[in-house]
Amino acid sequence: MVEAQPTVEGAGVKLRRALGSRALPMLDPFLLLDEIHSDRPDDYLPGFPTHPHRGFETVTYVLAGAMEHRDSLGNHGHLGPGSAQWMTAGHGIVHSEMPQQDKGLMWGFQLWVNLPAANKMIRPRYQDIEPARVVETSLGDAAVRLVAGTVSGQRGPVEGIVTAPQMLDLRFPARGSLRHAIPASHTAFVYVIQGRAFVGGARTHVVEGQLAVLGPGDELALGADGPARMLCFAGRPIGEPVARYGPFVMNTDDEIRQAIDDYRSGRLVGA
Repeated sequence: MVEAQPTVEGAGVKLRRALGSRALPMLDPFLLLDEIHSDRPDDYLPGFPTHPHRGFETVTYVLAGAMEHRDSLGNHGHLGPGSAQWMTAGHGIVHSEMPQQDKGLMWGFQLWVNLPAANKMIRPRYQDIEPARVVETSLGDAAVRLVAGTVSGQRGPVEGIVTAPQMLDLRFPARGSLRHAIPASHTAFVYVIQGRAFVGGARTHVVEGQLAVLGPGDELALGADGPARMLCFAGRPIGEPVARYGPFVMNTDDEIRQAIDDYRSGRLVGA
C-alpha cells in the first residue's frame, strides 16, 4: 500500500502522485499515476504546455472540468467530464494539455503505460473516448464505467493495446462487494478516490488517496463498508529493461540520449 504524494508538474499544476514516486517507481507495465483534484484555479490553470513524449502511452481520464489537447501532428481534442483518452506516443509526439475552465472543480487522472521495445517506435495514435462511449455496467454490487478490458461480456472502447489492459472505474454502495476474474499473469492495482474500500480475502482496508498493489491470483475481490469509489488497473507485464528520463521511456540510456537529440533537432516527430 502506497500513499499518494503531493507534487508539482507541468507549468505548476499541483497534483498527487500514487505511482511513479520513490515509494513505488513502477508496476510493470504501469509507469505513473497522477491525480488532479482541486477547486482552486491556481492549482490547475498553469496546465501542461507543449512537451514531448516517446516510447510509451498516456491515458487521461476526466471526472470534472475539462482539458484541451493539441499536438504537433495537427490533432486537437476536448476532454470533458466522463471522457477518456488513450494516446500512444510511439516514435514521438509533441503536445499540450491545458485546462479549459477558470473556476470550479478540476478532477482527473493521468496514467502512463509502457510499450515493449518492438512497439516503442510505432506511429503515434489517439483513441479519444467520449463519455457516451464508456461502457456502463455492473459487477457484483458495484456500478462500473469500463474504459478498457471486459466485464460481464461487455468490452470497453479502448482497442488494440499491446499490454491487454483493464481499466475500471468502480462505485460501491454501502456493504457492496464484487469478484472479477483477471489473467493471473497480469499486474494489477487499485487506487481509492472516494471513501474507504477493502481488498482481497483478508479485507485489507484502503482509504482515499491510497494505492494497493494486488498480489498473485486470478480473481479480484473488492468491496466497501460505506459508499466508495476506486479505479482498478491490470495489464500484461513487459519484462524488459526500462530507461526513463522525463517524458521519454526507452530500454537503454543510449535510446534516451537519441530521443533527447531527436527532440532538440526537430526529428522526434515523424522519425
